Amino acid sequence: MKIFFPATLFLLFCNTGKAQSKSIYFEAGGPGVASVNYDMRFQKTEGGFGGRIGVGGFSLSDGGSKTGILLLPIGVNYLLGKDERNYFEIGGGITPVFVTNKDWNGSGNFSGTVGHLNIGYRLQPKNSGILFRAGLVPIFGKNGFIPYYAGLSFGYKF
Repeated sequence: MKIFFPATLFLLFCNTGKAQSKSIYFEAGGPGVASVNYDMRFQKTEGGFGGRIGVGGFSLSDGGSKTGILLLPIGVNYLLGKDERNYFEIGGGITPVFVTNKDWNGSGNFSGTVGHLNIGYRLQPKNSGILFRAGLVPIFGKNGFIPYYAGLSFGYKF
């Protein structure tokens, strides 16, 4: 239920028909650790406001213990650039985190959210083609602040 409301609002806001460019990219690091993301502009211009939603995570196995982590990064961003190819990207959002831990003593689950910021560079073609992103992604939550976390993305803009 925690994720349903923000995700529904995000999809309704994105589905206004005003967006021009859309992208799909894989991100290593960043708020989804290892994630696939959908990004779109909220305006008809290449720069300006946009948003992203993704799904990522991983699983670990150690003897009799198995841990699965699911991350759902949701955020907004703003692109600044003059040549319609190179952009400074700044943004932020939340990442709901779901952890399932199964071990010899039963199973334990955890869920929560962390906030993230994004400060970086985006290279994308004017029309369609290969997309590249790199940036610093500070992460914060009730358990602390990680200021030097980063992300690297490759994908396709259409």
